[in-house]
Amino acid sequence: MLLTGSQIIIECLKEQGVDTVFGYPGGAILNVYDELYQHPEIKHVLTSHEQGASHAADGYARSTGKVGVCLATSGPGATNLVTGIATAYMDSVPMVAITCNVGVSLLGKDSFQEIDISGITMPITKHNFIVKDVANLADTIRRAFAIARKGRPGPVLVDIPKDVTANKMEYEPKTIELAKPDKDSIKESEIEEAVALIKEAKRPYIFVGGGAVISGASEELKKFVALVDAPVCDTLMGKGAFDGTDEHYTGMLGMHGTKTSNLGVSECDLLIAIGVRFSDRVLGNAKKFAHQAKILQFDIDPAEINKNIPASASVIGDVNEILKKINEKLSKQDHAAWISHIEEYKEKFPLTYSKEGLSCPFLIEKIYEMTKGDAIMVTEVGQHQMWAAQYYKYKNPRTLLTSGGLGTMGYGLGAAIGAQKANPNRQVINIAGDGCFRMNMNELATASREKLPLIEVIVNNHVLGMVRQWQTLFYNHHYSATILDDGVDFVMLAKAMGAEAKRVTTQQEFEAAFAEALECKKPFVIDCIIDSDDKVWPMVAPGAPINEAFDENDYNAKQA
Repeated sequence: MLLTGSQIIIECLKEQGVDTVFGYPGGAILNVYDELYQHPEIKHVLTSHEQGASHAADGYARSTGKVGVCLATSGPGATNLVTGIATAYMDSVPMVAITCNVGVSLLGKDSFQEIDISGITMPITKHNFIVKDVANLADTIRRAFAIARKGRPGPVLVDIPKDVTANKMEYEPKTIELAKPDKDSIKESEIEEAVALIKEAKRPYIFVGGGAVISGASEELKKFVALVDAPVCDTLMGKGAFDGTDEHYTGMLGMHGTKTSNLGVSECDLLIAIGVRFSDRVLGNAKKFAHQAKILQFDIDPAEINKNIPASASVIGDVNEILKKINEKLSKQDHAAWISHIEEYKEKFPLTYSKEGLSCPFLIEKIYEMTKGDAIMVTEVGQHQMWAAQYYKYKNPRTLLTSGGLGTMGYGLGAAIGAQKANPNRQVINIAGDGCFRMNMNELATASREKLPLIEVIVNNHVLGMVRQWQTLFYNHHYSATILDDGVDFVMLAKAMGAEAKRVTTQQEFEAAFAEALECKKPFVIDCIIDSDDKVWPMVAPGAPINEAFDENDYNAKQA
């Protein structure tokens, strides 16, 4: 059948099973929006800003495993997507961003709202395209979705000149079959070597990252942990891949990881790294990281092997398939003495905070209690992000959505909107610092328009908390440009945008407000006033080995 480019775009989205898109219209993309108007089966969420659309597509993708889709017009519309695309790229999130540009004859002539968005996004996408001929449009969109999903997922951008959206071409519908993980590419010799290393180990430690979440490896990982009989730690991105309430679990690793995990990994003789990228926030001093251990790394991306840490052995492939193969060959191991040693660390170095007054650890624990651990938690970036990682027990994958690699302030509210649209029967909660909330608080208007029952918890310390913590510890208390005590009233602002809102200053007030929020059928903002000098503990100083993690008592003793 003969269709316009815009009609082909919509038909291709339907082929891919897309039910929701996030975006903002403009002149260059009007043909697409005109066609979208005639297809109510694809829900469109009009965000307040294109960056909000990209974060919403990201949150939709992270919470479901499906490809998130965002739309933007040319020029500033397209460039406003860049931060969200980069966020998705750093955290391996499948996303397709569709932008429209000026007509083909106007490209390269500094036309109104013309920008080379494919050139701009080249370093932060798995691949990108500019489609100058409508004959190539359908196949390009199909290829974009396939690339976004395949292997290590990530964002793909498709830029389409406006005249291509108007031109006509014969369109043939196709049935899209999702590619299954490649089992055959996993080398049997690598599996055998991995099994041998595991059997030799006396003090193994399992380190889980976001790759285990992406591959859906939770069930196989649970079996693997039982077979290896080893303690388990994770990265920020790996939360929920392994049950955070399991007795083998020891908490996060790295700069704000638990002392148990940091000490245990420093003492182990085999570190089994599953879908991790060994970021600097995990490693501390890379030369001293797990210096007594052999490193056994499982990853789908060959580029991750030996990139930051030399691996003694590795298996390349889908993590879930790797674990299946190893579980079939591995006999039950027994490391009772090692497990007992780690249990002593857990008893000696629990996560603690002052039980007096309102604090973010209290908020997170109370949220966990009142949601029975069944919420989808979203965060912005900073102290509150670390506290949310430390004090909420993630039992299932895709229940913590956070910007790990890029560390994008302003990510959370847009991502929460995407997650709530994708999961209408789940409670979605965004934890935000007051500095982060200011970045994209305009998306409250989006949440209100969509009547989304998400809860926005603002951890309001009137400062840029994590930066202030560094200024206190490492910059001689020079609080340069980090104080936010300017009288902005978040409660009034939230109500002006159509949300319900409460300000709380005590534990009792928070519990009452959160109970009310859980029953509310519209966005609910809770402005929680905490102390400006609350800090995230433990902490590893930049460049220090992770076994030198220090907590508040260590810090105070050193200052005395």
